Amino acid sequence: MEPSLRQIRYFVAAATSGQVSRAARDLNVSQSAVTTAIRQLEDLIGSPLLRRHARGVSLTHDGTIFLQHAHRIFATVDEALHAPGALRSTLTGKLRVAMTYTVAGYFIPQYLERFARNYPSIEILPVEASRMDIESGLQSGQFDIAVLLTSNIMDQEGLAYETLIKSPRRLWLSTSHEFLERDVITLSDVATQPYIMLTVDEASNTAQRYWNQAGARPKTLMRTSSVEAVRSLVASGMGVTILSDMVYRPWSLEGLRVEAQDLATPIPTMDVGLAWAINVELPPAALAFSKFMQMSADIDRKMFV
Repeated sequence: MEPSLRQIRYFVAAATSGQVSRAARDLNVSQSAVTTAIRQLEDLIGSPLLRRHARGVSLTHDGTIFLQHAHRIFATVDEALHAPGALRSTLTGKLRVAMTYTVAGYFIPQYLERFARNYPSIEILPVEASRMDIESGLQSGQFDIAVLLTSNIMDQEGLAYETLIKSPRRLWLSTSHEFLERDVITLSDVATQPYIMLTVDEASNTAQRYWNQAGARPKTLMRTSSVEAVRSLVASGMGVTILSDMVYRPWSLEGLRVEAQDLATPIPTMDVGLAWAINVELPPAALAFSKFMQMSADIDRKMFV
């Protein structure tokens, strides 16, 4: 077994911050995820990389050497992503790219920034819209390409699409919730708890489908289009929710912790990807964006799995 880029990235975050808790906050993952990744990395290397103490962590001698190699690894990955090329520097045009709310807030910004650096002569025209408006806009030629939840696409005949990532959905809980003591949590268990239902990007429709499939119903306390409202309500202990890892953040705006637990009941992933009209030829800028997103998402997947 070889170390993954995710394990190395988590190690670098802990080593540079000096605290596992801060690394987890910066990475938007749980502390246990960081700790587990570092321990797996140490087991694979056969040597401790960090010293644990009351104030946090510090590098061992081997850890210092490995950190230098880790920085070179990520520099190489970044160079591969942003390698100069004649086509990149000369390609011009406009890119009319549509995106849904969740994609705009939690997925696409970093990729748009990278694409702009790679293709400085392409004018990027991003638009946030609903899934329904995006589907019709692609068909009418209003948009060249879209980034959206491919798991929500309804027009299966007029649109082509490619999924880039599959984000697992997990149960969000407050730090004091009794379910944290359980080894197994089912959707039937969740049905006994006050539930905060997210509605944006058709999240409630998706949720209703897997609730119906399990033969259970959520005890909905509140419906909201705000992910941050969901996070705050869960963190304060008002209720629980099931949302994807892509929108998970371990802290609410009030500074309260949100925990995420796996469910024993199978829950569909939230799939994010590209979509375009079947009967329309992609312009060069959109074609370049499509290839760029496929390559970038593939590299980023390897960093997190």
